[in-house]
Amino acid sequence: MSVAQEGTSSEVPLHPEEIKSVFDLRVGKHITLQGSARITPAGVISVGIAVGAMMLALGYLVSSTRHRR
Repeated sequence: MSVAQEGTSSEVPLHPEEIKSVFDLRVGKHITLQGSARITPAGVISVGIAVGAMMLALGYLVSSTRHRR
């Protein structure tokens, strides 16, 4: 993506309910990290479902290793 396209995409939201976040992380005197994120409400729900599925699978694996001992 070129610089011109990158500048225009950050100004115009792709989704009307888009959630944006910008942060600055400072570590010591010389290290500064800048970041940004954007997500839609459907993305939040999708992440929640994915985390729930992983936790369910992890719980099954942990319980199956306890029964083997």
